[in-house]
Amino acid sequence: MVSVLNTVDTGHEDMIHDAEMDYYGLRLATCSSDNSVKIFDLKNGTQSLVAVLKGHIGPVWQVAWAHPKFGNLLASCSYDRKVIIWKELGEWTKIYEHAGHDSSVNSVAWAPHEFGLILACGSSDGSVSILANTGDTWHMQKITNAHTIGCNAVSWCPAVDSGADPSVTQQRNEPVKRLATGGCDNLVKIWKEDGDRWIEENKLEAHSDWVRDVAWAPAVGPSRAALASCSQDRRVVVWTSNDYTSWTPNVLNVFDDVIWNVSWSLTGGILAVSGGDNKVSLWRENSEGQWACISELNKDQGNLNNPDQRAL
Repeated sequence: MVSVLNTVDTGHEDMIHDAEMDYYGLRLATCSSDNSVKIFDLKNGTQSLVAVLKGHIGPVWQVAWAHPKFGNLLASCSYDRKVIIWKELGEWTKIYEHAGHDSSVNSVAWAPHEFGLILACGSSDGSVSILANTGDTWHMQKITNAHTIGCNAVSWCPAVDSGADPSVTQQRNEPVKRLATGGCDNLVKIWKEDGDRWIEENKLEAHSDWVRDVAWAPAVGPSRAALASCSQDRRVVVWTSNDYTSWTPNVLNVFDDVIWNVSWSLTGGILAVSGGDNKVSLWRENSEGQWACISELNKDQGNLNNPDQRAL
């Protein structure tokens, strides 16, 4: 059974769209339709407001913490078509602004730290941009036309040793970079870095409406990959593969309302699901490969994650 450990009064003046804990679980970042990002210190069941970050001129859809090896670093994306990267340098400061999209930027995700400081950004313009930091410079690659109508979600594959990846025919020293995206074309796509470009490796079809979120499970073994996706079709699908080439879909459940978000536990054994019914449920796979709900929690203050305006 899940119980509430802490409730944070954020003081946001409009709907909250995302709330993310940092690597150590000591800080919380929130973002809202009030155009702001807030950072809180969490200690002993209490919270204190550390910073209010104002740089966006539209609703802020998502925030993402970088790995602490890069310092206290946070990315945010907004309806204003921008991605802002913030860093704590005594006080929180905007260190980079990416304005390379033609429409709302809906999702941001940092790559596994083994790859360096790399950020993926998915936009309603249908493209995915990938920002890589080399010293004081940010370089951009773009996957154009990744999803027709728009891209709603991005998620990185864990860093897997290339020797354990059956799709890699030649042994390499570095892990393979892979990225999953979900879009308004009802598709989940997997992209693989090939030299200086990104190629579409797989197109996963199981949803009948917009895919709202994708989440790659933490690596549970060298030969098995798992990916969760959720959609406005009220379904959550868990995809598994032993070779990164063929993927098997397993419908976890058909819910009573739209599903907005999916998120894995650190060990990959439990999947959290939240949706338009204002509930968060936790699911676990049994030894027969069947998924069962192990806990359910009602949200106290409405549907905090409703991104229904992102594709406007």
